[in-house]
Amino acid sequence: MAALLTLDEAKLHCRIDHDDEDALLGALIATATTAVADYMNVTSVDSTAAAPVKSAALLLVGTLYEHRESVSERPFSKNPAFEALLNPYRVHS
Repeated sequence: MAALLTLDEAKLHCRIDHDDEDALLGALIATATTAVADYMNVTSVDSTAAAPVKSAALLLVGTLYEHRESVSERPFSKNPAFEALLNPYRVHS
């Protein structure tokens, strides 16, 4: 099973043209993939997922990358775009 996102896709999305943060991006891809699967109530997602699912994962990778060093008293908030992209694919039990 191929990963939901590749490192190259994440780097392109985040506009990164160096290899210095590949390990960080790999971790963010794993985190986003898990978050997408959790939100959708499925055990896993892979490269065969629909485009909106991949877009939601990229959106989360970008957000996590952009705010990786932010310290705030405000908790990490919901992202309506993330949810809107995934809602049609969510499994309701």
